[in-house]
Amino acid sequence: MESTATTPTPLFTSKDLVTDQDIRWCPGCGDYSILKQVQTVIPELGLPREQIVFISGIGCSSRFPYYMETYGMHSIHGRATAIASGLKAARKDLSVWIVTGDGDSMSIGGNHFIHLLRRNFNVNVLLFNNQIYGLTKGQYSPTSESGKVTKSTPFGSIDHPFNPAALAMGADGTFVARSMDRDPVHLKEMLRQAAQHKGTSFLEIYQNCNVFNDGAFEVFTEKASKNKKHSLLNMANHWCSGRMVNWELSLMDLNLSLLIMQKKVSAQTTFGFMTCTIELSQEF
Repeated sequence: MESTATTPTPLFTSKDLVTDQDIRWCPGCGDYSILKQVQTVIPELGLPREQIVFISGIGCSSRFPYYMETYGMHSIHGRATAIASGLKAARKDLSVWIVTGDGDSMSIGGNHFIHLLRRNFNVNVLLFNNQIYGLTKGQYSPTSESGKVTKSTPFGSIDHPFNPAALAMGADGTFVARSMDRDPVHLKEMLRQAAQHKGTSFLEIYQNCNVFNDGAFEVFTEKASKNKKHSLLNMANHWCSGRMVNWELSLMDLNLSLLIMQKKVSAQTTFGFMTCTIELSQEF
């Protein structure tokens, strides 16, 4: 079934979202690309800037509100989700965006993260995953692969890493998607779909930290390997048929352990894997 929704008329342009603040990310950081795509998509919402809010926690990614000419808050480590929930409960008319990182949301903010998904507030979560603590100069994070050698794990990490997308699905997230800083076309489309979703949208963005974890996601972007390791999956295609679909996904997130997940979805259910990017472990 084709959508009959019309595109709202933008009330401002992407240039109107550029602030007077000096951007304090390292040259070459993937955050620049994400900022550009967000500034491109936000005007398409057709909302005035005073109805748009960006709330962040702590980390390199969390400087984001300074660079968006909207309302915003650079808040507390791991608690951006809680603050955004309170704001949305009080002001349902606002478009609320949460910007967080793999350390901010998967470590100290992990409990807040899963309960936000459970409550399904109509907010948007952008998780910049660079698999490292960048702001504190290169310690391993909850998404760093096992064996990762960093300043805090000189003999290699012994921890098993989180897969944020799998965690979101385990918490019955109603919109789970993944994109990359080096794929601006796909990233913009995921941002658009996240904004349109009614409920909590979760978009994980693979973001390259060129200082402390350079090349972490090259396997998904380089021509020699991307076709073997990267595939786009849109579950919405199955929803349109209105029939029950049984599906099984094998996810290999870089060197993370193989995860097998089975879900039942239908056009009536509140659970939906609307759009996602799946990384495959082998050729197909």
